[in-house]
Amino acid sequence: MEEVLPEGKNFRLVNESELPEIIDFLGNYLPDSIKFHQTLKTFLKDRVWEFYFYVTKTWPEQAVILHFPGMTKTPNNKLYESFSVFCPCDQLDNMYLLLEEDVLIDWTQPIFLNFTHSQIVKKLEEMYSERGGTMEKLYGDIYGLMEPIEEEGAEEAIEDTVFTDDAVLSQLNPAHAQTIHDLYPANNMECVEVFERLIEKLPCYGVFSTSGDLAAWMVQSYYGAMFSMQTRPEYRRKGYGLILAKYLTKLVIERGYIPFVVIRPENDASKGLYTKLGFKKYFQTVRAILKPKEMANDAQGGGTEQEEATEEGPQENRIDNEVNGVTGGENGKTEVDVGDEEKEQNCREG
Repeated sequence: MEEVLPEGKNFRLVNESELPEIIDFLGNYLPDSIKFHQTLKTFLKDRVWEFYFYVTKTWPEQAVILHFPGMTKTPNNKLYESFSVFCPCDQLDNMYLLLEEDVLIDWTQPIFLNFTHSQIVKKLEEMYSERGGTMEKLYGDIYGLMEPIEEEGAEEAIEDTVFTDDAVLSQLNPAHAQTIHDLYPANNMECVEVFERLIEKLPCYGVFSTSGDLAAWMVQSYYGAMFSMQTRPEYRRKGYGLILAKYLTKLVIERGYIPFVVIRPENDASKGLYTKLGFKKYFQTVRAILKPKEMANDAQGGGTEQEEATEEGPQENRIDNEVNGVTGGENGKTEVDVGDEEKEQNCREG
């Protein structure tokens, strides 16, 4: 097992007893801190994955916080090969402490950064580029529901959902993890095991056909987001995506979490779906691979979520459908599943 370092040059390992106070601190910076804030809550409450949290040695005066790993799968599966970071957007000058951190992070190698506020990434990129490093970036928009809209009878309506085709909505089990992972667009950044644990510990639901086939699904992530909503092509146009989004939103709130999703900027259909549920756009988020100067021209760069080119050309800056209710389409394309009443909003990605 890889050694867990008690401290770096500018950061120290946080004792678990400190985490509740840190959660309260990050709560002062919502919604900007939502991903890190919810990651900490999920870690303390459900312990889906083993993360190690570090704060600056001058915390909270210089408020930069990290966690390793930042995702559950990287090319070499090293603990310090990926990370997540939060810093208040009015204190970004403190990000130099991260760039000077050469004990925890080996800046001579590609580093994988999970979804992070775009302003933080912009500051990081400015400093990283001064060393000759480059970034491969994928963009998404964070939509959340910090103030749930109360709809009279909404809870009962969700619980009493009746599918016109006699489909059934029920909790997934770990046996479904491999299928979900195989079809998850970012399966090079998250491992099968994390899906198994998510299904065991968090709300993860599927719609099953009358023949027992898994037709559609959605899970709650280790960082709190509702993500990996997908519908098999043969079960499109049945409104499964909207039903799953409503139901997961309800369960996430009941468990004390803040519902949020990541949506591709150009995906108007998904924006429409979640706006209908009361979600609001909070900020732009970025997932990135940092490549040192020596590897700046390396096209592979340690691997990205970008798909191979189709007959229509390469797909660039493609978010991995974390949560935006998409369905598999023909020729590797995808469609948003919002039901027959919203067909006019359907759009294709890629």
